[in-house]
Amino acid sequence: MTLSPVRLVAFDLDDTLAPSKSPVDPRMAELLVKLLGAVEVCVISGGQFGQFQSQLVDNLPLDHPEALARMHLMPTCGTQYFLFRDGAWVRQYAENLTDEQKRAALAAVESEAKRLGFWETETWGPILEDRGSQITFSALGQAAPVDAKKAWDPTGEKKNALRAAVQQHLPDLEVRSGGSTSVDITRRGIDKAYGMARLSELTGIPFEQMLFVGDRLDPDGNDFPVIALGIPTRAVEGWEDTAEVVEEFLAAR
Repeated sequence: MTLSPVRLVAFDLDDTLAPSKSPVDPRMAELLVKLLGAVEVCVISGGQFGQFQSQLVDNLPLDHPEALARMHLMPTCGTQYFLFRDGAWVRQYAENLTDEQKRAALAAVESEAKRLGFWETETWGPILEDRGSQITFSALGQAAPVDAKKAWDPTGEKKNALRAAVQQHLPDLEVRSGGSTSVDITRRGIDKAYGMARLSELTGIPFEQMLFVGDRLDPDGNDFPVIALGIPTRAVEGWEDTAEVVEEFLAAR
């Protein structure tokens, strides 16, 4: 990995910066603040903006909040984009699904999950969620504990099977395996590659001067589209790995 020319480091959130739906560890939060002092930082993940706020932003030990001006938040796999301006997070764009697309996506993922035996009756919150620009299936609900999520699909076979089955019903939409128990549905071509391409366009930072860090860079994962852009990537298996990548990056500058 060539570290010296990097001007922006982008991260997935769940299982990359923090355990699924959990606050970032203080060590990771401190490293992110140090990283903001060196380069631009982007977080692009399948969750809603509120999840970014509660998991990440609210837990950063910022003595100078103006450092947030160097942070780019891209919820729902890059289908939305927020910047910190004049003391508040301001949405720059949202690639929302139409009502018809939402109905089709919700119907397809529910029917296929039930057919495959993946529709659980005991959950922690809703299984299906309309995030405006993304429909998300969470097998155990959004608030499920981390241990339960890890146990539900440790190999990723369930998510991958569901993704493939749902995609057959939705040729005009994009279906991706998301977090530990989730499948995300967005407009066709509107995925993390789209988000990173828009980020490059809006910041003027070329792909070769970015670094992407994520836990789902496998072909079925929602981080995988980034590889096709030519952005250098680092695959991790949890926030501890990510912390080591950040420490390595900072030490090399």
